[in-house]
Amino acid sequence: MLIVGGIIGWLGGLIIGRDVPGGIIGNIIAGFVGAWLGSALLGSFGPVIGGFYIFPALIGAIIVVFLVGLILRNIRR
Repeated sequence: MLIVGGIIGWLGGLIIGRDVPGGIIGNIIAGFVGAWLGSALLGSFGPVIGGFYIFPALIGAIIVVFLVGLILRNIRR
């Protein structure tokens, strides 16, 4: 589950074009939070790998990475 969560978080950052702060741990956290958020918003559909529904988890990870990037950019100002 950790590996799949890390890959999902990494792909979310790759699609958005921003790095997730915290490196590998940040990617894993973004993957897990993204999977929870995506499943809560979109439900459970698509292929399952490592206990994650891939499509909702990826969409949720994209949202999480985007929001974290916005928050950190505003804090740095």
